[in-house]
Amino acid sequence: MSLESATQAIRTKVGADSGLGATLKFDMGADGVIVIDGKSTPNTVSNDNTDTECTVGISMDNLQAMLDGNLDPATGFMAGKLKVSGDMSVAMRLQRVI
Repeated sequence: MSLESATQAIRTKVGADSGLGATLKFDMGADGVIVIDGKSTPNTVSNDNTDTECTVGISMDNLQAMLDGNLDPATGFMAGKLKVSGDMSVAMRLQRVI
């Protein structure tokens, strides 16, 4: 999966109003970042590395599994497949979006 296709998949899931009400970043290290701005109307998804309320460190493979429905975000967190920094409540709301 490429950064472009992952960004587009998340953009589709987020839609105009994700209900996230916050900013969140998926940080895939050298593969890049995907930032969801759930405060803007409509919501936006970009690859601009900006400061967010919550950052999820995740590999591109694990992000793909999460988008495909093969990795539950809470299970991934417990298994150490993703690391959350910042506002944990934002990460919890992410489950409704993804």
